[in-house]
Amino acid sequence: MSENALHYFYEAATAGSMRLASEKVGVAVSSISRQIAQLEQQMGVALIERGRRSIRLTEAGEHTFEFYKNQMADREALMIRLQELREVKVGRVDLAVGEGFLGHAFTMIIDTFQRRNPGIVVTLTSCASTEIVRMVLDDEAHIAMILHDTSEPKIRIRATAAQPLMVLCAPGHPAAQFETLDLTTLAGFELCLPPKGFRIRTILNDAERREQVWLEPKLVTTSLQMMREMTRAGRMVTVLPVISALAELEQGALVARPLVATELAHTTVSLIHRVGRQLDGGPARLLANLEAKLKSLSTWQGPQGAASAPATAHRSGS
Repeated sequence: MSENALHYFYEAATAGSMRLASEKVGVAVSSISRQIAQLEQQMGVALIERGRRSIRLTEAGEHTFEFYKNQMADREALMIRLQELREVKVGRVDLAVGEGFLGHAFTMIIDTFQRRNPGIVVTLTSCASTEIVRMVLDDEAHIAMILHDTSEPKIRIRATAAQPLMVLCAPGHPAAQFETLDLTTLAGFELCLPPKGFRIRTILNDAERREQVWLEPKLVTTSLQMMREMTRAGRMVTVLPVISALAELEQGALVARPLVATELAHTTVSLIHRVGRQLDGGPARLLANLEAKLKSLSTWQGPQGAASAPATAHRSGS
């Protein structure tokens, strides 16, 4: 079915004559008449009544006219929506993050993003790092943040920032008197930790096996909010990256002390997406916001005023 033929038929029916349609579209009357005749031949039914000076549609012609009118309306709606997407007015972002990120600082990133982009729906999933990588590979998540990095070749690490695991405690807790703590010292305090299988706990378990020091938490919870609240209460200490309790640390409700153990000081946060996936609109905008946040984390002044290592942007593998 020729697009031109449908267009000429629609214009002729709208104008009421082929001559008026000819003047509007700038095509000879004979050409319009020939295109309509070919369209009728293709459809096997007459669209206009013959022998009349003005155009009068048959029943089939009326159906065809409505079809093309609706098609044009749908096309216009599509173009408007595409324009809105280009201007980041509407859209959807599927974001996956590790369990260590869901603190006040991360909440404010999402809140600020949605205030500036009210038409964009953000779907946030929090799960284990292995599941996050799978979601990115299967395009269930546009972008993701994980603790540490991944060797998966189909994953692009967009940016990283140093986020060593730190001992967090209330300012009045005995652990706050130490400049640094090792696993042996940490084991002497009442601990609140995530369960085995969480990335944070896996990293700790690896350090425990290397140093043959075993941590026995008094409280095990999947809730980072519970970990922060129990620590703020003053009796327990926990182990988290700074990003997990940034608001509490900046307010002075908690303090952070380095945990001295092999490789724990080299823990990083990685911002990832699938190699080859084109990100535009909302996902591209949120990706840029998260990159900026990682850079700000790299300049966070930790204990004794020591800044974290700078964030690194990775541009290869796109």
